Amino acid sequence: MDDYKEFLHRLKTLISKNPNLVKITLSNIFTMRLIGNKTHGDLAEIALTEFINQYMYDYKAEHIGKSKYRSKEFEEDIKIINEISKQSFLVSIKAYGHGPLQLSTDKNFKMFPALQKFMAGKEVLIGNDKILKILESENFAVLKNLNILPLVYDEVGKRCNIMVFDFDKMKNEVEKIKLEGEGKNRKYPVFKFYNRRDEYICEVRYGGKDANALQRGFWTHTKNAEGYFESLTGGWIEYSDNEVLVRLFRYALVTSGEGHKKAIKVLAKDIEKLKKLS
Repeated sequence: MDDYKEFLHRLKTLISKNPNLVKITLSNIFTMRLIGNKTHGDLAEIALTEFINQYMYDYKAEHIGKSKYRSKEFEEDIKIINEISKQSFLVSIKAYGHGPLQLSTDKNFKMFPALQKFMAGKEVLIGNDKILKILESENFAVLKNLNILPLVYDEVGKRCNIMVFDFDKMKNEVEKIKLEGEGKNRKYPVFKFYNRRDEYICEVRYGGKDANALQRGFWTHTKNAEGYFESLTGGWIEYSDNEVLVRLFRYALVTSGEGHKKAIKVLAKDIEKLKKLS
């Protein structure tokens, strides 16, 4: 078992034994959508970092920060260190609604052209062995190094999930690639991957220089490809908005560092209380 998979196993075990800890944390993360539609994404990174540091005793986490690593090849958000083995690895946190999920930006625009070349004008390619040649090529090498932890929310149903895409299962079961042109809500063509039952698994979007962030990269779908995800929370869990947290942020933004220090001491006591209850 590699370091990241071992970490996922440990996280899943922790959640199963102490579901209240993750429910509180996810509720607080998704409450941030009351402040702004994108606020929860960045705050999820520091929230998961602190969750690991406080509740996963054999691990230490560090929030990398986007500006420092933005120019690098990979754009992970958290560095995690196994305190026993001293091995470290990087993880990307994705906080997405239940639906389309981007797994790689493919910012160097390699995947789509590689598929175009390999398929040589054909709209459909069938055969697991043929598709594996593409997935194992240098153009898709970025997928081998992806450690992605998606926090998925259903805002209408007030439920959330931690869902990890199973790349190994995808590679074992993919049977067909189909080029689909422009369509409803789609400006550019996509290559979609299906299994032998013609069930959707994932897709590669166009990604040319005129494409925006939502029109490029390697994507899947938490609804349409649900069978290719493992839930670390044991399925969907309910969450609720924490209005007090929003109020706390409002006060924190207009108070001094001295006030923040006092608040941290109070919050630290609450963390210790939660640890004793877990």
